Amino acid sequence: MSKNPFIVSERNRPIWQIPIAALFFTASSGCVILAVYQMFSETSNGYTIGHLIEYAIYLFGLGTAFCFQKSVYIDIENSRFRSTFEIGPIKLGQWKTINNYEYVSVFQQPLKDGETIFEVNLWYDTNKHWELYEKDNPKEAFMMGYEISELLNIDLLDATIPNDHKWIDKNIFKKTHQI
Repeated sequence: MSKNPFIVSERNRPIWQIPIAALFFTASSGCVILAVYQMFSETSNGYTIGHLIEYAIYLFGLGTAFCFQKSVYIDIENSRFRSTFEIGPIKLGQWKTINNYEYVSVFQQPLKDGETIFEVNLWYDTNKHWELYEKDNPKEAFMMGYEISELLNIDLLDATIPNDHKWIDKNIFKKTHQI
């Protein structure tokens, strides 16, 4: 595994969402083209043009919702992190320097609908944390937490049970999970 940069990424979007996103982007482009055509038409109506632009914005937003992906880039050599929202080749996010890594924690987060997700956080500078990963599967979350803690050479904390936090012995974890 290459140490620089290490990428923590949510799973790729399901393949069926790509054509839906393409349809929304195509419809959005069509609305923009129609609005431009209306501007140069003799029967131009500002009200209609405004609605076409509004529809284009909504359709573009729906297309974006069906194709964006969240990733975290970890640059070990320069001690910096970057959370990004990615839409195809476009990556939005800024680098942040973190020097005092303390530990990686995995904890359970209840959702409003009664389900739970497992989050992996990097703790630094005593009480600050960086959200790295979330998954509905605890095994996948612990595997990612383990990999990041190994990469940074720091401890791993199991905080999945409220008020019952346990430090993970990474040697035992490695043996029991056949890493």
